This record gives sequence, structure tokens and C-alpha cells, in this order.
Amino acid sequence: MLLTGATGFIGRHLYRHLLDHGHPVRALVRPRSAARARLDPRCEVRVAELSDTDAVARAVAGARSVVYAAGTVRGRHFDDFRDANVAGITALVTALRQSGDAERPLVLLSSLAASRPDLSDYARSKHCGEAVLRAEPDLCWIILRPPAVYGPGDVELKGLLELVRRGLVLRPGPADQRLALIHVDDLVRAVAACLAAPAACRHGCYEIDDGKPGGYDWREIAAAVAGRRVLEVGVPGWLLRGLAEVNQRLAEAFHYPPMLTPGKVRELREPRWLCDNSAFSDAAGWHPRVTLEQGAAALLG
Repeated sequence: MLLTGATGFIGRHLYRHLLDHGHPVRALVRPRSAARARLDPRCEVRVAELSDTDAVARAVAGARSVVYAAGTVRGRHFDDFRDANVAGITALVTALRQSGDAERPLVLLSSLAASRPDLSDYARSKHCGEAVLRAEPDLCWIILRPPAVYGPGDVELKGLLELVRRGLVLRPGPADQRLALIHVDDLVRAVAACLAAPAACRHGCYEIDDGKPGGYDWREIAAAVAGRRVLEVGVPGWLLRGLAEVNQRLAEAFHYPPMLTPGKVRELREPRWLCDNSAFSDAAGWHPRVTLEQGAAALLG
């Protein structure tokens, strides 16, 4: 199996799960990630830019399936997201089409944000990456759209959950905001389920979460993480937007990829980020196992 994104948070969990379950893994690693890769020695490593069609074609050769888990979540403009979130998928599709093996499964780890492409450059890039696959009816592709993913090694949500554990919720959205979450272990099992049942999942776009009906409001997140009521403070939209504008300008001046941007603020303030597991469970027989209480307890100790 060929895997992109093996050096990332989700990718590291994914390749270890696949190796432990008897799947040989070939990791396609970008040159700037190669120095920090330190992948399991059981994993074959190929170094190439994701947009290098010839190199991608060589990496695809002989692989029985492909999982595209590479992605960029930080950027100043759409072009900062394009290489990993769109161009790499295009190169991979080209390589698969030229190989003549249209039935080789390709699983794309996208994002629930792709369902709202007007919110941010990141969301639009994920939507465009999915569109590359949708234009290929002869290929056996499957799209997974997880919501916020947490677990060991996560650097985005852990700090927020630690703050909740200490008794404070800084709510970025409206008071009735509802959010879906998924533990990384359940997400990698979902990828494995796609690989085990590619015909049943073929051309499906599945939005999956931890199975909590209707997602969570912030009170429910606090109850699951802290086990008690906590202080909930709504962060004003004007403050978030102001901080994002300042951060965007600093990123432009000092050439770093920002996380907090005006687009990210629109994502954070979206009232509903919800999923429905039923279609994927019917197709692949997958069901989430890790509750937020269990996942947070393991993550925070």
C-alpha cells in the first residue's frame, strides 16, 4: 500500500495500524519531511514532491492500494494549500490512470470543512482536492471527511482540551454551537475498513464521527473532558476577527504559515459541524469505539 502524509499526526497512527495488521506500507515522503520522518523500519520510504507526477508514478508501481493522508492546514492564501491538498491528488490520479489499474482503491482523507468551501481557503482547497477524484468515474476512489481529530500526538486540540480539564471553556462560536469529534484510532480503523471493502465503499463520500448523536455543545464537551461544570466564556467574534487580521498581516510580513486567519475564524464560528455515520457503517461495517470521555482521559492522563 502507498501512503502519503505518513509523517503527520494522523499518518503516523495510520501506517502503524496498517503495519501491525499485516499491510506492507510504502510511504511517499516530501523532501522537507524526510529529515524528521523517523518512520518504523518496517515501512518502505520514497522521497518525492507530491506534485512530481513521474516520481509519484514510480511510487505507485506495485502498490495494491493508495491512501492519500497528506495535507496542509496552515496558510496565508489558497496557493499555500494547493500543493498538498490539490496538486498532489492530481499527480496521484494521473499516475493511477496511466497505470491501467482502475480498480486499485484510492482512499482520500479529506475534511468535513470541504462541505463548506466558501468559509476559508483551506476548506476550498479540500473541496477542490475532492473534485479531482469526482472527475474520475473509472477509478475506485473513496473519500472520508472527518471532523476535528484528536488523540496522542495531536498538537491542535490537546491544548484546548487541557484548558477544559482545568475548568475553562473559551467558546469561539455561538452559544448553541454543536460540533462533531473523532478519535484518531477510530479514523485509522475507518481507513482500514475502506481498504477491506473497496467495492462497497466505491465513490462514497463519508462524513464520520465518534457516534455522539447530534454532536456536542460546549457544556457536553466539558462534562466529557472535565467531568464537571466549568466556566464557559464566549470569545467575541470581533476579537477573533481582529486577532486574525493582525496574524495575517504578520504572516505576510514574516513569511510564516498562520493558523488563525479570517477564514479560520469563519470555520470556528460556524454553528454546526455534524456528521452521520450510517452510510459508512452500512457500506464498510465500521462503527466508532472511542468515546470522548475515554479519548480525553487517555490523552490528558
